[in-house]
Amino acid sequence: MAPTTVPRVRRTAQNTQYTYNLTSRIHAVQTYPVLSPQGATILIYGHENGITIVWRGGRRFKPEVAKEAERGPTSKQNGKPPADAVMVLDSDDEDTAPAKGGSFVNEPQFEESVDKDAPYPEITQTLDLEFGTAVLHLAALPITPCTAEDAPWGGTEILKEKIVFAASCATREVFLITLPLVPPSPLSKARAELQESLLAGKAGNGKWGETLTPLHGQSKCSDGLAMTLVKSKTAPERSKSTERSRSQSRAAPRVIVAAHASDACGTLRLWDVPLEGLPKAGTRIEPFQAEYLPKPLTSISFNPTHSTQLLCNASPDAVRIYDYALASMAPDDMSEGPFPSQGSWLISFYPPFARPASTRKPILAASWIAHGRAILVLLADGQWGIWDVDGVSPQGPALFGKPGSCIRGDALTEFNISGYVEGTSPLRNPASQRISAGGSDFVPMTPHSRRDALAASHGPERLASVKGGVVVTSVPASTTSTADESVALWIGGAEHVFVIPGVLKFWDAQIRKGAGGGVNLFSGAQPTRMVRLNDLSVGLMGERCTGVGAIVRFSENGDAISSGNEGLPVELLVCGETRLVVVRESETVVGTRIGGVVGRRKRLSERAKENSAIVVYPRPEQPGSVAYNLSVGPRRKASRSAADDSPSRDAPSQAAPPEPVPMPLPSRPRSGFAFADSLNAAADVEQQQDEDDRDVEVEMLDIMEIDRELDAMDSGRGRGRKKVIFDS
Repeated sequence: MAPTTVPRVRRTAQNTQYTYNLTSRIHAVQTYPVLSPQGATILIYGHENGITIVWRGGRRFKPEVAKEAERGPTSKQNGKPPADAVMVLDSDDEDTAPAKGGSFVNEPQFEESVDKDAPYPEITQTLDLEFGTAVLHLAALPITPCTAEDAPWGGTEILKEKIVFAASCATREVFLITLPLVPPSPLSKARAELQESLLAGKAGNGKWGETLTPLHGQSKCSDGLAMTLVKSKTAPERSKSTERSRSQSRAAPRVIVAAHASDACGTLRLWDVPLEGLPKAGTRIEPFQAEYLPKPLTSISFNPTHSTQLLCNASPDAVRIYDYALASMAPDDMSEGPFPSQGSWLISFYPPFARPASTRKPILAASWIAHGRAILVLLADGQWGIWDVDGVSPQGPALFGKPGSCIRGDALTEFNISGYVEGTSPLRNPASQRISAGGSDFVPMTPHSRRDALAASHGPERLASVKGGVVVTSVPASTTSTADESVALWIGGAEHVFVIPGVLKFWDAQIRKGAGGGVNLFSGAQPTRMVRLNDLSVGLMGERCTGVGAIVRFSENGDAISSGNEGLPVELLVCGETRLVVVRESETVVGTRIGGVVGRRKRLSERAKENSAIVVYPRPEQPGSVAYNLSVGPRRKASRSAADDSPSRDAPSQAAPPEPVPMPLPSRPRSGFAFADSLNAAADVEQQQDEDDRDVEVEMLDIMEIDRELDAMDSGRGRGRKKVIFDS
């Protein structure tokens, strides 16, 4: 199920798109926030048969290791052993020999440095984890993208060596999966034990060093996942044995996995799973909290700063915050573990109504921004807005936590800033375009007009089928910029995909522009505006957009690339049905520099010239413009010298030009094949005696001269006799 290692490269006027074709349908894509030790970006996607992990970029494996793996596993020796073979006789006193097929030790060998001449980050390695069923949802820790050395979050050293993520399957199972951060070497994938059985590489066998921890309690497949890390400093200590829970919380790091499903009227379950000393196979981990909701949720996400707060999208009613560590009732001794048996709902944020109906606008997506201090929402009619929870905005108070601040309005939560996505006006008023285009107000009730009337309705069904999403990616601080967040949002399809390079700069710029009398989302410097990505259908090649993601662009020294001369600080990951498209805006694309246009093309290396991109370069000898005479009438020439300057029928001549003979202007056009007049004259030309001295080029030029003279004579027929002198 691994993608093609060599992508199809397409360059447009705005970006460069790298398309990877897959062999199965994609259900979910997740970018892991920690780089591998050799500097590769890790992509995880779920498909019809399990999970595939992709290591993209970084240092490649040594060529000799790859060649050795291509030769296949070493087979048993057949025939006479070599002369220098040594036979070892086991005695009863020695220990038992190791069992056959023991665990394989992964020892990859990488090159010393990253290939700078590569035109794009190549896929270093892929790994398939077979589940035997479709994987629908994935979740990773909400940490800032970083290198493996800076990965420990809250003192969790396991993040330096392991990939930790959660997955939910179509058969209602939920798993916590750990995997080595280093990609498997080609020799480990070419082991003979993996070729003995088709089920040898199934997830959970430990052939790749992975561990699967099943999380029970679901009666239906999950509709969404989220996970966070329990920090030992802030972990509450509620248990019958307080000292025991305190020692456990400080000793072993744990993660909280949350999943929501549509069983009953809607449920929310949370599991507490230790990362070190995982339970043995067959151990059932039950949820420590289960919330029964009035209706199913749409999406959930943990706060990256306050790890106990969970953002729940209960579209279209509200967006709510749930705290699993804050008890909603008096503490009881019946609860086991450090957390209460039931959490608390802190606050609800209400979206505006869809006019003229009395229902609220559906919420396509809601996500934490400003490191968990504000919320960005995208509504189904194209409106977006930011709720300032903790006072991040440069102007204006927070919703709560400050004197004099409160929720204003009748069952409406006021946005700090808001706007509409470009090109989404038909979602708000679809009937206006059809009426403005022309036509009568009276429409007979036919099957065709009835279908149009249903499509033009103003009820909630008009926006129920609209799809969209918001992906927030933290951009780490570099030597030239401060830490910020980049937001990718989409609505409808690939035609409406936008990127906000810096949320805080964008927020500040919109407030200042709004105070000046207007807000323009698509003007100004790149970090302070919303950038629209065009021509994404070129990479998708006819498939619909099912989701977007983001990949932080790291430089060679491990720092993130800031938005500016290098384009966007992230690469956009567009997910199709069976394709993954990586979209990059770089300095080689015209118009990406702020304050100017790139006038010269970057010099390509020899390796870059060999890529599969369809790039058209003009030939050096090709002129800038070519003029063609498409006139139907005859050529007008006053003299023979003027005829020699005609670009359509002349060729450079080496012979001396004849004397000019004035010719009259033609009075009527001549139709037919003019070259037929010169055939008889060419046949009567006497051949020269010396064939070696014959100049064919001069002869052809003479024939052309005769042809022009005969044409002029025929055009001037009827005006008297003309004396014509031919030069020999």
